[in-house]
Amino acid sequence: MDLTKVRNERKLEICRLYARAGWAFLPLLWAVNFVWFYKAAFTADPYPEQKEIKRYVLLSGVGALLWIIALTIWIVLYQTHRIEWGDWGESISFIIPTGSP
Repeated sequence: MDLTKVRNERKLEICRLYARAGWAFLPLLWAVNFVWFYKAAFTADPYPEQKEIKRYVLLSGVGALLWIIALTIWIVLYQTHRIEWGDWGESISFIIPTGSP
């Protein structure tokens, strides 16, 4: 979407919607919201809705970053310790490799 063609009120509505929808365990929406509205929030000429858009963009960026950090930690932890966790480590695996280790 070309945000230059969108009214400022509509930008705020979309930004708010994406920020709130991210709370439904959809961190990709937060990332998209951050990237999509960054210029409108921080580099555009001042307009009345900009302060609120800026808040939603910052919250979306922080939320997406926290999700990325948490998922990275979990992936590394699981990949390095799955065997040590025994049956529980295997039971939480989506794909269980066949054969012997």
